Amino acid sequence: MTETNDLHSLLSERFPRQAGAETDGTTITWLANQGVMSARGADPSKFLQGQITCDVDKVTANVSTLGARCNPKGRMQSSFRLLKSGDDEFLLFMNRELIAGQVSELSKYAVFFKTALTDVSADWVGLGLWGPDAQQALHGARLEVPGRSNEVMHTGRAMVIRLGEDAFEIWLPASELQPTLDNLCQSATPAATEEWQVRQIRAGIGEVTQSTYESFIPQMLNLQQLGGVSFRKGCYTGQEIVARMQYLGKLKRRMYRLLLAGEAPPPPGTPIVDREDGKPLGEVVIAARCNHIVEMLAVLQKDAAQLTTMSVADSGGPLLTMADLPYESELIASEADKEN
Repeated sequence: MTETNDLHSLLSERFPRQAGAETDGTTITWLANQGVMSARGADPSKFLQGQITCDVDKVTANVSTLGARCNPKGRMQSSFRLLKSGDDEFLLFMNRELIAGQVSELSKYAVFFKTALTDVSADWVGLGLWGPDAQQALHGARLEVPGRSNEVMHTGRAMVIRLGEDAFEIWLPASELQPTLDNLCQSATPAATEEWQVRQIRAGIGEVTQSTYESFIPQMLNLQQLGGVSFRKGCYTGQEIVARMQYLGKLKRRMYRLLLAGEAPPPPGTPIVDREDGKPLGEVVIAARCNHIVEMLAVLQKDAAQLTTMSVADSGGPLLTMADLPYESELIASEADKEN
């Protein structure tokens, strides 16, 4: 058995596969669906600046950001969190199934900047940690605790990213995983990956998957509300379309949070329809189950978002209901300003 298989077996044994009942305690999970792409070279920042939506110049050893890579038509090929792991390397954390394609696509341009793109997912293990005692759990594992959202703290090669008041992503070298994981699990209860996905849904953080590759422009996933799009940094692939939508266009579709009574999360890309006439209204971005309720993010037509007859296509199941996003009021306000 290879070291990778050994590691996968260890993590599969440590973390449950199915989500349990939601608790108020401190929880830890394996980010099993996330992978890591490395951009390393003489000047990877200059290369990335011309390829992705976020401002790479603002990413330092202690500051991370969300971002996306678009095709020339502004359609997202990937969404990710970007951080700087060294003077000559950036890491992009994204849905694992997208990495091979992104390495292939971006490498066509990286060669001109003496930058190498590689899939380094096997070298890293991602963990999600959240709850009232999350900071104490980090201290117990001798990991530095970042103080602000998007801040990164390094302890040796280990990296901790603060996502909110009591939520963190932890990226550990695979070769150094077990002692740190053992210490973290003394203060946090292991949970299924799906429970972390529910938390991301409630935070309004969508992601591109293989099923939704090139389906959305960044504003459809509210990425501008999350700091993942810079409108000042200059040109990048797809920038003209993204900027035009921000300043001149009228966004007709954007991401909302929906609830569905049931146990079966619809996969990304599943159509959302009007139950009364079958008219398509949008599609699922991500979905996960918690306490017999499926929570999801979906891109919907704005004029249909308040319908009470929305359902998952061909399900014949319960109707969907709307739920709040943490930045909903700011998003509505910015849309109203633009229309006026």
